[in-house]
Amino acid sequence: METLTKTIWSIDPTHSEAGFKVKHLVISTVNGKFNEFEGSVETEQDNFEHANISFTAKVDSISTGVADRDAHLKSDDFFNAEQYPELKFQSTSFEKVNDDEYVLKGDLTIRDVTKPVSLKAVYGGTVTDPYGNTKAGFEISGKINRKEFGLKWSAVTEAGSVVVSDEVKLDLNVQIVKQS
Repeated sequence: METLTKTIWSIDPTHSEAGFKVKHLVISTVNGKFNEFEGSVETEQDNFEHANISFTAKVDSISTGVADRDAHLKSDDFFNAEQYPELKFQSTSFEKVNDDEYVLKGDLTIRDVTKPVSLKAVYGGTVTDPYGNTKAGFEISGKINRKEFGLKWSAVTEAGSVVVSDEVKLDLNVQIVKQS
């Protein structure tokens, strides 16, 4: 019987981005990101199918380019960074759809709410960098409903437009490094 070798990969934060987009006033999109995050991918040999993936982001590192908005997002109206300092994702499956596309399913925890999510992952390839490190890249995208995770703040304009949409688009560009 063949023994499978486990390979551990870590997110390279200097070459990765954990972003999100949300509609504002229905007419425009606000982009944001988490500046501090970490994650790991555990694979059997160099095949990513069935990989075990974990990801954590520091809520206090949220950035939308506007200090007042960032402070509001960190408050209890949204993430409550003081009480819930991290958001977490733990994969339950990573299935290959075709050559470079996967479906990533897992449990996302925001505040004290954990819900299953399904995300699309596009594999960009594996290369060796100039320093001899083996790296792989993925673009991960999907949608969640923020209110399902306790981010319930809501407001409506005088004209009846919703200020912040319930749907949040997740957009991550991740470069992982094979650990020796």
